[in-house]
Amino acid sequence: MRFAVVVFPGSNCDTDMFYAIKEALGEDAHYVSYRESNLSNYDAILLPGGFSYGDYLRSGSIASFAPVMEAVREYAELGKPVLGVCNGFQILLETGLLPGAMKRNDHLKFICETTPIIVTNNQTMFSSEYRQDERISLPIAHAEGNYECDDQTFDELKRHNQIVFQYADNPNGSKGDIAGICNKQGNVLGMMPHPERATVDLLGCDDGLRLFESILVNWREHHAVTS
Repeated sequence: MRFAVVVFPGSNCDTDMFYAIKEALGEDAHYVSYRESNLSNYDAILLPGGFSYGDYLRSGSIASFAPVMEAVREYAELGKPVLGVCNGFQILLETGLLPGAMKRNDHLKFICETTPIIVTNNQTMFSSEYRQDERISLPIAHAEGNYECDDQTFDELKRHNQIVFQYADNPNGSKGDIAGICNKQGNVLGMMPHPERATVDLLGCDDGLRLFESILVNWREHHAVTS
């Protein structure tokens, strides 16, 4: 399986993502420039964390206009997996590939810690290797991770089972304890916690590895059916 790790000016978690795929998962990973306009050679697209374009204007706002994001949009429309982590989640919100927006953490401070996460929906291509309602641990590192949406959008997220991960102990004020959501089709996931920083025991926890294993398992099953 070929994973594309998109690199924006200011990305700083791209190497973590690359390592998670190449070394921990054992699959093929490639760095892809924000200037790229064709992603057809890849089986999954990963938007890493960091501070794309210095987080000027709003986190992820400038990156949403990068040439590669039009290719990401086209890729997502084909039903292929797109994962955005932290700043990658913010970019997906800014492009409209996911609903809602990010605000500053409710206490207006940067958070960097490992936090308990609940797997709210294990019926997605990103979460199928977890147990339903399983409690896992993942690192977070953000100043603008306070997810917000209007009540109608929140009701739709719940109705369509789009809330994939929730905080067990909400650290930033996110509405509904939301830590990660997917689109209605289930092939685009945005999350603030960093699964790529929790893929081997040496990092203190390997709970994040199963997210990438979920992508791989579902990709193999899909290709087994269509081949």
